[in-house]
Amino acid sequence: MKKDDIVRMKIEDISSEGLGIGHADGIAVFVKDTVIGDEIEAKIIKMKKTYGFGRLTELLTPSPERTLTRCPVARQCGGCQIQAMSYEAQLQFKQQKVRNNLSRLGGFSEELLDQVMEPVMGMEDPWRYRNKAQFPVGTDRDGKLIAGFYAGRTHRIIDNHDCVLGVEQNQQILELVLAHMRKHHIPAYNEETGKGLIRHVMTRCGFHTGQIMVCLVINGEHIPAEQKLAETLRQIPGMTSIVLNTNKENTNVIL
Repeated sequence: MKKDDIVRMKIEDISSEGLGIGHADGIAVFVKDTVIGDEIEAKIIKMKKTYGFGRLTELLTPSPERTLTRCPVARQCGGCQIQAMSYEAQLQFKQQKVRNNLSRLGGFSEELLDQVMEPVMGMEDPWRYRNKAQFPVGTDRDGKLIAGFYAGRTHRIIDNHDCVLGVEQNQQILELVLAHMRKHHIPAYNEETGKGLIRHVMTRCGFHTGQIMVCLVINGEHIPAEQKLAETLRQIPGMTSIVLNTNKENTNVIL
């Protein structure tokens, strides 16, 4: 088996990074965007001595545990590797991973694990549970300001203002920040040139208090019209603080 070969296989497991694991010609192949039980066709994109990586080209027979993703950019984004797997299957997968680690790495016997391990506890609603998020800010190929998350293993930003794992206020915060940048011609930071001002927007929400903090990581000392931005963000219920984290490791509270 070599690069560019087309192989057919069944996904038997999921790696710790969320990649499906199947076997072709006796060699383990890791394929993104697959679920345990999927029968797939994949194109080999990289080969090592004892394993390879493939790209999903066709889903031949979907796994019974496959479900529709709630996020429209789940495949591109690097934050939700197993969203296509049903929540019940995700819980079983995670419990088995813990058990395997305790057995294989910890050396605990299967008999002992049968006695002491409790069933995995899931959430009633497995969405909107992350109270902290950090969104890189950049531009797309057309020069449009974007914010979201990095694609897997890259620093290419996937434009997404409403991650379904984060709080709903994140969308409003990001859109207000980007609107302020457009109005005052504030450039996003460019990793290649080291120029530009706004690098990241970090948010934190207290689920019990309802308080919200926004931290802007910038490549400079100040943001143009920063008090205007603070006044705009202050309209969001629960907003208690807006912080600038500068390139000199200084932190300035502007609200």
